[in-house]
Amino acid sequence: MRAPLAALFAGGAVALACAVGASPAAAQRVMSLDSCADQYVLALAPRETVVGLSPRAQAPDSFLRLQARGLPRRRTTIEAVLGAQPDVVVRQWGGDPRLVAAIARRRIRAVSLDDVSDFDGVRANVRRVAAALNRPAAGEALLAQMDGKLARAAGAGRGRRAFYLTPGGYTAGSGTMIDAMFKAAGFANAATEPYFAPAPLERLVLAPPQAVVLGFFDLTRAGADRWGPGRHAALRKATQGRVVASLPGAMLGCSAWFAADGAERLAEATR
Repeated sequence: MRAPLAALFAGGAVALACAVGASPAAAQRVMSLDSCADQYVLALAPRETVVGLSPRAQAPDSFLRLQARGLPRRRTTIEAVLGAQPDVVVRQWGGDPRLVAAIARRRIRAVSLDDVSDFDGVRANVRRVAAALNRPAAGEALLAQMDGKLARAAGAGRGRRAFYLTPGGYTAGSGTMIDAMFKAAGFANAATEPYFAPAPLERLVLAPPQAVVLGFFDLTRAGADRWGPGRHAALRKATQGRVVASLPGAMLGCSAWFAADGAERLAEATR
C-alpha cells in the first residue's frame, strides 16, 4: 500500500506546483550578453532565475535599468558564462562567434535576437525568448500591452511629415524602428534616405519640416554629441515650435516592444 500512497502524494504535489506556476520546467536559469538582450530577459524571466546581465544593464540608455538593480552583472566571456551556469543565454550583438561556439559546445541553449526594424520582428523576438524560457504566456502578455499602445496611437499624426534628429546630426529613414514608430502613430517620415544617415542640416534650416522628433537629447555624452550638429543654435531656432516630442535614449536604443511607448508618446503630443 505504501507505493500507491506515495504516488498519490507525489501526484498531488505536482498538481499543486503546476497550479501555482512553479513547474520545474519553467525555472530556466538565464543570462544575457548585451544591453538589448537584457531588456528581453528582464521583461520575461522570473527575477530569481536571472543569473547574469550585461555590464550595461543599468546604463542610462537601458529601458529596464531599474529592474536590473540587485541582479548580477557579468562580463561577456566564456568564463563568466560557465561561472553563472545558465540553462539559456540570450544575445543580440553581445559575444563574438568564438564565444557563441563555445557556449554551443557546452550544450547551453543560445537564443539570438534578430536585428529587426518593425513590430512584426519584435513579436518574433519576444516569442523566441519566451519559448526558450518556457514563458509563452508572459510573452503574449507583453505583446498584448504593446499592441494596445499601438492601437491607441494609430492614425494620430494624420499623415503629417515628421523628421527624426539626434544630437549628432543623424536621422532615420525607411528600414528602421524609428520609421515603424512614425507609421504606427500616423506620421509620414520626412527622411529621404533609408536607414540611418546624416541629416541635411542646411535644408532643415532653410525649409523646416512640419514636425520634428528628437531622440537621445536626454543623454549628455562626451565628444561629438555634446556639441554635435543636432544641437546647433541655427537648427534649434529653425525648429522652434515644431518639435512634437523628445524621445529618451532608453526608448530608442534597442528594437523592442517599448518602441510602442514612443508611438504612443507621439500620438499624445498631437492630441
